[in-house]
Amino acid sequence: MKKFAIIDLGSNSARMTISEIHPDGSYAVLERMQEMVRLSNNMGPEKVLQKPEIERTLKALTDFDDAIKKYDDISVRAVATAAVRQATNQAKFLELVQTKVGLKLEVLTGEQEAHYDYLGVINTLNISNTLILDTGGASSELILVADKESRHEVSIPVGAVNISEEYLEADEISAAALFKAFTAVDERLNSVSWLRQAHEFPLVVLGGSNRTLGKISRRAKHIQDTPLHGYRISSDEAFAIYTDILSKDLEERRKVPGLAKERGDIIVGGLMPLMAILRYVDANKITFSQAGIREGILFEKINEITGEEVIDPEPAAMTVDIDD
Repeated sequence: MKKFAIIDLGSNSARMTISEIHPDGSYAVLERMQEMVRLSNNMGPEKVLQKPEIERTLKALTDFDDAIKKYDDISVRAVATAAVRQATNQAKFLELVQTKVGLKLEVLTGEQEAHYDYLGVINTLNISNTLILDTGGASSELILVADKESRHEVSIPVGAVNISEEYLEADEISAAALFKAFTAVDERLNSVSWLRQAHEFPLVVLGGSNRTLGKISRRAKHIQDTPLHGYRISSDEAFAIYTDILSKDLEERRKVPGLAKERGDIIVGGLMPLMAILRYVDANKITFSQAGIREGILFEKINEITGEEVIDPEPAAMTVDIDD
């Protein structure tokens, strides 16, 4: 049985999963680690990774590497997404990770990121026609799925952190700032020529901000023991939750059940791509996914090693988000 570690360095958080792959295509998760690193904080228009964020990230990656070293005969794949992809000091950062941690980070393209999201979702949820949205800290990935096949995959540079930093106040959100932010998001969506093909398609969403929406819903209904993977809400409920969040200042947002304190300053911006897309494609249903990039990479590896289709665990075994 092969052991495989996947590190996913996102713009907001760093996550690692260590799994054991079985010959029949099944797998067992041995260990998970997660850290909120906020790597994309304060990158500014120059897109420069900043020293405090780099140091915080190096510490998290070192902890991950220490955990990996406990296992014999283990292979590792470490990937980075939008923050590193966009950074003008990318080469220096990758060299730091190599020399100080001993990890070789692979920078995924936006299309690769979207494709791994697709693999993670399609192998764990019973879906046929849908639009997948993964909102991260510095980008959002969109995948159009028809008859279970990925038809279009794209990454746009709008995410929870960069929207919040560029357009929104940290405390009370003004109407003017909200309008400017939504206008910018809408302009990005209008550039995706195929997006209208998803008209009235249900949405599958992932990423920390989107999952927070599901957690708030579960807490409000007192059903937080219900698995988030596969959990569904209506667009009307999503709009109602977002309206409530908008009515609160930062301190009040941090007290919302299901919303982690660390996410209170970016949740308005983080949910903005989803709110815009719900209106754009006139979707009426949202399904939450706990499977994304890491699961997609794992499923690709399982097929490569065993030649078998993935035998997925129960939904309860899906990746736990950092805010849980």
